[in-house]
Amino acid sequence: MSTQSSQAHIPDSVHNTTPARPQDSLLASLDLPLIDTFYPLGYPVRILTNSLDVLLAAFEAFGHASETHPGPSLTVRIGVSQGTCSTCPPEPTRREYNHLYSLVADGENQALLDLQQCVSFTWVTEQTVKNRPYFRYNFLEKVVYLLLGSSVVTDLHAACVSKHGRGILLCGDSGAGKSTLAYACARAGWTYTSDDTSYLINDSHPPRVIGHSHRARFRPAAKLLFPELAHFEISPRMEGKPSLEISSSALPIASTAPEVQVAFIVYLDRTSPGLGRLIKLPEGTGSRRLCTELFSAGEIRARHEQKLEALWTVPTFELQYQSTDEAIEILDLLLTSS
Repeated sequence: MSTQSSQAHIPDSVHNTTPARPQDSLLASLDLPLIDTFYPLGYPVRILTNSLDVLLAAFEAFGHASETHPGPSLTVRIGVSQGTCSTCPPEPTRREYNHLYSLVADGENQALLDLQQCVSFTWVTEQTVKNRPYFRYNFLEKVVYLLLGSSVVTDLHAACVSKHGRGILLCGDSGAGKSTLAYACARAGWTYTSDDTSYLINDSHPPRVIGHSHRARFRPAAKLLFPELAHFEISPRMEGKPSLEISSSALPIASTAPEVQVAFIVYLDRTSPGLGRLIKLPEGTGSRRLCTELFSAGEIRARHEQKLEALWTVPTFELQYQSTDEAIEILDLLLTSS
């Protein structure tokens, strides 16, 4: 499953036809004999499970990535039981207290995480794992990125594009046009890194971010702006919102980079009338505003706020625009004049 091997490490005991030893009611003695390592965001993550379907889902989610940040592996444990329900569970309810985090869909599908110790355990049913998109988004990817976000990166609500190695974080509220503008820049020859979530590498000097450059996500309305999206199917994701999720290789994107140095932070405003313009914001604005958009809490949030100080001196602007062509022209001028 990993990029360095074609098969998971499956012990001979898995193929043994003798009955499994009895499980106690807490599933505390559940064996997790299947092990493989993946590299989400370039960091090693070792997955232990008793289900080959879990490793297949992990390969779908992380198989595109190779190791770019060597270090100790995070360990993710996922136990799969037969379960009593034949339907897909609801979206998990998320709760956080300080460094403790839970994802609970129902009594048989839940995950518990200690973000301080980077320890987690996920229990799901066979039926849940077979619904690959649901399992990937609501449990597998959530758990992995929560653990990475509490240890080696700080997640930002921002898209990212670059030219000549100089990255621009595109920020703003939901609906501000981050994904649309990032893709429009990529179509126009910019290098694409992320559509709406970027990850600041903790303690990187100068600051660098990692993104999901292997795919792009759009709202359905993007089909009206970009004709090449017309034949792609819409599917539900992220709290039930319909969307398009498309591999970058299937789009007219000439250049991608999973990691780039941050040269500018730009907040998008496409509601202002008149001609497009770029407004310089006071030093530290990007760092302060990104702090208010953090999803973390308690000790983890305090740590993230400290890490975001790395962006304090990064030049920050507000971009007022009406069309993506206008916005790209202004961003080009920003890079060439700085």
